[in-house]
Amino acid sequence: MITLRQLRYFHTLGEILHFGHAAEACHVSQPALSMQIKELEAELGVMLIERRKTGVQLTGEGREVARRVSDILLKVQDLQNFTADKGGPLGRSLSLGVIPTIAPYFLPLVLPELQQRYAELDLTLHEAQTDHLLDELREGALDVALLALPAGDERFHSQALFSDRFLLAMPASAPEPDSIKVGDLQAEKLILLEEGHCLRDQALAVCGAVGTGAMSKFGATSLTTVLQMVANGYGSTLLPEMAVPVEVRADTPIALRHLQPEPSRTIGLLWRASAPGYERFEKLGEVFLDVWRRSHPGIQSR
Repeated sequence: MITLRQLRYFHTLGEILHFGHAAEACHVSQPALSMQIKELEAELGVMLIERRKTGVQLTGEGREVARRVSDILLKVQDLQNFTADKGGPLGRSLSLGVIPTIAPYFLPLVLPELQQRYAELDLTLHEAQTDHLLDELREGALDVALLALPAGDERFHSQALFSDRFLLAMPASAPEPDSIKVGDLQAEKLILLEEGHCLRDQALAVCGAVGTGAMSKFGATSLTTVLQMVANGYGSTLLPEMAVPVEVRADTPIALRHLQPEPSRTIGLLWRASAPGYERFEKLGEVFLDVWRRSHPGIQSR
């Protein structure tokens, strides 16, 4: 009889493609993992693994079985989440993914609120770029993600929470008016995050076709690095308003300008459409929205 243990071991081996490393990830000995894989192959009547000196490779049948096993384990995870929902409004445990241009600015505000309201919640956090979070949502490694919308596809449901405005961050010495037209940014020397960050794509969407002076060659991986470059006169950048209190202090040589028309990004939650107990994600969204309203009075939510 096929067991969940065999499926989990095979799923891990199919991702790592190394018996020793897969055994470590599963917290078992290598012989024990190998035995479980052999028993699974015997039950299915096909060879799943091509064993090599340097590691392993999935066979053609193994790749198809791996895809189906991933779906099975996801449904098992959803079943476990369904029963976990009985532990409280947000369940007993919750794994939350957050993109890097939100995590350091919003989590310090919202985590104390979550701890106060739901002290019994076992919360797991993972910070990563949008594409990686989407992969983890599909695979069931995450329950829900806080990111910029729209994101994903019909396999996900989303809840828009609030708008986060963009400001133009410039060197403090820049002789510019309080507000700048978005159309004038096309010729600006903009410093952008490296490829893969959704904030880079949002900035390009706001500014249209950025000129050849765009500083993409710097490959900055964080807003902190980008703003250090701005402060030292290398160019300008679009800065989400939620980042201002952390990144731009009184002694920071950076000037902030409003843009006309005023661009923004929509911040919201995303979860699998097949996930049970979606009410707890909506409840989580209510907490996030309450915190945002208190920390940003007068700003409209979505």
